[in-house]
Amino acid sequence: MTGPGYTGRVHVGGPTDVRVLDGAEIRKVAVGPTDNAAYLLTCRRTGAQLLVDAPADPDRLLALVREGSPSARLDVVVVTHRHHDHVGALTSVVAVTGAHVAAGVDDADAIAAATDHPVTTRLRHGDTVAVGDLVLEVVALRGHTPGSVALALTEPADAAAPGAVPGRVHLFTGDSLFPGGVGATGGDPVRFAALLGDVTARVFDRFRDDTGVYPGHGDDTTLGAERPQLAAWAARGW
Repeated sequence: MTGPGYTGRVHVGGPTDVRVLDGAEIRKVAVGPTDNAAYLLTCRRTGAQLLVDAPADPDRLLALVREGSPSARLDVVVVTHRHHDHVGALTSVVAVTGAHVAAGVDDADAIAAATDHPVTTRLRHGDTVAVGDLVLEVVALRGHTPGSVALALTEPADAAAPGAVPGRVHLFTGDSLFPGGVGATGGDPVRFAALLGDVTARVFDRFRDDTGVYPGHGDDTTLGAERPQLAAWAARGW
């Protein structure tokens, strides 16, 4: 993946990785004991901001928000799924910023119970989330958890910034898709089949090879790098 200064690789305690697009900036940091990735999307025209997951270390996440907006504006936190390592800082971040919370409909109650904070927007496959001029599409990827969601941000057709690619998608996948495979499904063949089926039909069959994959842990990848492995993933069953 290309972009000014962007590597897609971060480690806890390391600097923010920043990618600049025509209409958006994407910031990535790693926090917490399991090296969780959090992503801040900033609309370059309006200053509106969206945080993908609030895993841990609220002070670091709030500093990230301020990097994108000196006024510490945060409009929404989208939680990709219910697991504790993706919501540990949610209550603190929301208390400071006033952001509202969005999550997949089938994980929303569990997230609200774990954080003692309501999920104000319950997301379904095909919904959109707007932040300033940016519009992200919700892609439900069932299996890691019932309500896991990914977010797809598409570069505009007239994108002209250095490194921009018109129509390229940036896909924030939580723990549903990583370099080298889909997310864990607890050894359950039904859950695995559901997740691999969704990832195949809703991601690989739809988006181009230059689609960037921004996972919930570790390095970024592209669909083109992962596509040749789909048959091997299916055969190994996890």
